[in-house]
Amino acid sequence: MADTGVDNSTLARIFTTATRIKLCDEKFRSLILTGQVSAQYYSPRGQEIIPASIGALLKPTDYVVTTYRGLHDHLAKGVPMPELWAEFMGKATGTCKGKGGPMHITHPASGLMVTTGIVGGGLPIAAGLALAAQLQGSDRVTVVNFGDGATNIGAFHEACNLAGLWKLPVIFCCQNNRYAEHTSYEDGTSVGRIADRAASYNMPGVRVDGNDPIAMYATAAHAVERARAGEGPTLIEAMTFRFYGHQMSDGNEYMKPGELDAARAADPVLAFRGWLIDNDVLTADAIEAIEADAKAEIASAVKFAIDSPEPPLSEGLTDVYEEALA
Repeated sequence: MADTGVDNSTLARIFTTATRIKLCDEKFRSLILTGQVSAQYYSPRGQEIIPASIGALLKPTDYVVTTYRGLHDHLAKGVPMPELWAEFMGKATGTCKGKGGPMHITHPASGLMVTTGIVGGGLPIAAGLALAAQLQGSDRVTVVNFGDGATNIGAFHEACNLAGLWKLPVIFCCQNNRYAEHTSYEDGTSVGRIADRAASYNMPGVRVDGNDPIAMYATAAHAVERARAGEGPTLIEAMTFRFYGHQMSDGNEYMKPGELDAARAADPVLAFRGWLIDNDVLTADAIEAIEADAKAEIASAVKFAIDSPEPPLSEGLTDVYEEALA
C-alpha cells in the first residue's frame, strides 16, 4: 500500500465524487445527442478530480462559485442530483425553478452560490463572499473555479488584488484545461504559468497536476488551512484537459494532432480507479458497487427531472423584477 498521507476513506470519497461526475456527464451528453434533451451544455469530462479533491476538504457551510462548465463543481459541493437534473432540463423543481439551466445553477443550501455564464465574472463575487466571511468573523472559505482564459480578464486581476490586499479567505482555483474556448493557452496568455501571476498580488501561487487526486488534495488542503487561519488567499493552477469541445457542437479541429487522444488515454478517473485497486485501498467489488450506486442515483434523478412539471407561465417574471407591495 502506498503511503500517500491521505486516509483511505478520503480517497474513496474523492473517487466516489469523481465517478458521480463522470457518469452524470456521460448521461447528460447521451440525452442531448439522442435528442431527448435540448440544452446548452459545456462538458467538464476530464476535469473531475479537481473539484472532487477540493470538495473532500470543504464544510457544508463553505462557499463555491463556478462557471458555466460547472457540473463537476456542482456535484462536488453537494448540490442534490434530482434538483440539479431538473434545472438542467428547465423544470419547476430545479434549483432555480427551471429559469437558470446548466449555465446558471445556484443552490445556497449546499454552498453553491453562483454559476456564472460570464467568463471571469465569478471572481469578484467570490472575493465579496470572502469579505463577508471575514467581516462576520466566520471561518468560512470560498473557492472560485474558472478556466485559464478567465485569467486574462480584468475581473481576475481586480479580485486577486483585493484578496491579496485584504487577506481574504478565498481560494482561486484555475482549472487549466489548456484551451480558452478555441484558443490554445500559448496563443492567448503571456506567461508560461498562471501560478506565477500570484506574486503580483502578494499571495502564494501553486501549479499542481489537477488529475492527480493525492497531489490535488494536498495542495488544496494547504490553501484551505491558510484561508481558515486568516492567512489570506491562494492561487491554484490545476493542470488538466477537457475531453470534449468548448460546447457540444465543437469538433476540436483546433487542437494539436494526438493531443486529445493522449489525454483520453490517461483518463484521470479510470487511472485513479486502477490505482485504488492496485494499492489495496478499495477492492474491485467495492469499486463496482460505487459505480452501480452512482448509476442508480443518476437514473432516479433523471426520472425525477423528466416527471417534474414545466414552470408555469405565471413564474415568468417572478424573481426577475421587483414585485410591488400590496
